[in-house]
This record gives sequence, structure tokens and C-alpha cells, in this order.
Amino acid sequence: MVLRRLLFTLLNNPRLIEKLSESRPIRVAAQVTASALTRAQLGGREAARRLLREGGLARLRETFLRELKDGARAQDWPRPPGNRRDGSGRGSQ
Repeated sequence: MVLRRLLFTLLNNPRLIEKLSESRPIRVAAQVTASALTRAQLGGREAARRLLREGGLARLRETFLRELKDGARAQDWPRPPGNRRDGSGRGSQ
């Protein structure tokens, strides 16, 4: 509890935060994070372009819907009202 309060107090000190942000380890960590996020964003954009270009988006949609329907059938869904598995007899509530 004391440690938590101490950390809270330190992290809410603007001067300390400014000094930390100017330190080399924090700057390097920020650069690595920014680089990773940028690469992930660019990779995601490229994957989306590839899906659109190759017609894979329609195939992805069809596969998703087929899997969703198969899973629903396996769970006996949709059930008629008043025919619940838990035996409560209530409709869809």
C-alpha cells in the first residue's frame, strides 16, 4: 500500500516525468514502440490491400459465415421459444 502511494506520487510529478522523458532509455523505448506500431500498421494496410486485390475478402467473408453457421447448428441454434436447454421453459430472455 505504501509502495503504491509512493509510485502514484512520483508518477504524478510533472518535473520527474519531464526528466524521465529526456533520459536515453525512455527515448529508446519510445522509438522502438513507435517503430513497431508503424510496421504493424503498414503490414495491416498491405494485408488489406492484398485481400482486396486478390478477391480474398469475399472468400474470407464466406468462410467466416460458413463457420458461424456450422457453430450455430452445433449448438442447436436458434432454438424455438420455450425450448431452452437449462429447462427453465422461458423464451429468449
